[in-house]
Amino acid sequence: MALMCDVQYGQGSSGFDLSKVGVSGVRKPVVLARPGINSPDSSVVVCSFDIFVDLPARQRGSHLSRNVEALRAVAEESVSRPYSNLEDLATEIAKILLEKHEYAQNVYVDVTAEYFRPSVTPSGRSTTESCILLAGAVGHRGQGIMKKIGVRVTGMTACPCAQQTVGEMLNIENPGFPLMSHNQRNVCTIILQHDDGVHIEADDLIDIAEKSVSTPTFELLKREDEGSVVINAHTNTRFVEDVVRNGLTLVVKNYPHLAGNTFVKVCSDSEESIHKHNAYAERTATMDDLREEVAKNIIAE
Repeated sequence: MALMCDVQYGQGSSGFDLSKVGVSGVRKPVVLARPGINSPDSSVVVCSFDIFVDLPARQRGSHLSRNVEALRAVAEESVSRPYSNLEDLATEIAKILLEKHEYAQNVYVDVTAEYFRPSVTPSGRSTTESCILLAGAVGHRGQGIMKKIGVRVTGMTACPCAQQTVGEMLNIENPGFPLMSHNQRNVCTIILQHDDGVHIEADDLIDIAEKSVSTPTFELLKREDEGSVVINAHTNTRFVEDVVRNGLTLVVKNYPHLAGNTFVKVCSDSEESIHKHNAYAERTATMDDLREEVAKNIIAE
């Protein structure tokens, strides 16, 4: 049955452009060609996709089905030709969107997925721990596409201020062991947006996030592991601000090859134990900005 009417191409109700129109929360399984817990060669990852394009004022609606069609085509292709990472998959979707939405100048693809990787507890027990992968692509017609890769990792922090206060109240100086403090479940997020031709390994970002907090956390801990995690946290106390600054420092140190226009975002969200609110810190900057600040700090020292 051939339908002639396409209301989306009608005139908009007012003269406003729209920055983003699309679909969000679309779930699809995709196959990645990398070692994982499902097989030695590839992993099936269930992802949630947000897919948007801009819309000019002259047009009433966007063709939302085209977004889902682009996603389905790429996801189905991954079964026979797995992608090596989610950001390349997002980039392919972005390219298709620019073809399907001839009226759009900008496309945005964001992917969220739960990721499992092998780990080791403080006592040496093998385990598998989860985190969240954040991937995506941003495309501008005639200007290419930038990829985005990030991680959201749950760890633990202990408050340095409370620890010092406890020592003063108990009149204890240099006890030879870490004093008590209050703790937080800290969620550290690190996101890099970079040129299409660059690859950044998500596992490396997970390592950076885990080093930024007081200690990583684990699903399964035996008694000696629990003790080690608590001792490590109180030996490496961190403010929510420290987590962000640690993450920024490690990003600059570990990625000297990244272009100056690489966009960096580091967030620290601490679920407080002695407050009814959370503590939060964030920094967004380009690599050029961060490198300049590092150089100034070195000169100042």
